[in-house]
Amino acid sequence: MGDRQPHLNGAYYGPSIPPPTKTSHSHGRRGGGCCCLGDCLGCCGCCILSVIFNILITLVIVIGIAALIIWLIFRPNAIKFHVTDAKLTQFTLGTDNNLRYNLDLNFTIRNPNRRIGVYYDQIEVRGYYGDQRFGASNVSPFYQGHKNTTVVGTNIVGQSLVVLNGGDRGDFEEDVKSGIYRIDAKLRLKIRFKFGLIKSWKFKPKIRCDLKVPLSTSNATSGFQFQRTKCDVDF
Repeated sequence: MGDRQPHLNGAYYGPSIPPPTKTSHSHGRRGGGCCCLGDCLGCCGCCILSVIFNILITLVIVIGIAALIIWLIFRPNAIKFHVTDAKLTQFTLGTDNNLRYNLDLNFTIRNPNRRIGVYYDQIEVRGYYGDQRFGASNVSPFYQGHKNTTVVGTNIVGQSLVVLNGGDRGDFEEDVKSGIYRIDAKLRLKIRFKFGLIKSWKFKPKIRCDLKVPLSTSNATSGFQFQRTKCDVDF
């Protein structure tokens, strides 16, 4: 039992309780986690990455909304390509695999859009037999306005080395007998769209036209005439 304290009326209150010990906290690096100082400047850049991610997400949303608004305003429709006329005056393959050709083509390009114009910065027309390219020609650049149909003509003429193997050789022999040649015209374009005062970046669509063209000097065609042909458009 401890000593009684006479000034406390003989009551026993035990030993005095010492004051709590003050502890200091270190503001240094904590182990195991990723700490950041000043909300974004930290030891591992977690906050910076988070900010960048949020900015990218915001940009994607803004661009998506802008694209939707433009689509709702302008309602773009696909451009249509047709070969309206084709004239083949020479298509002769020699024993040296040298092909001599002379092909005239007329295209119509239809822009059905009421608020969108099209810049055709480059048009190259390539001629193919089977999977062999035999010639090409270029069309002068031009601008096409709203709801407009433009007629484009070109001539692919010359000679080139064309090696036909397997099925292509058999197809060519059949075409020689019939006087009607299965020729593919492929267009390689560089175009831009105009939305009011805004011009888009360049697109490079691929156009393919599967043609059956009679040789004008052949008597074996039995009166066959070229038929207007719709082309496939791949953006």
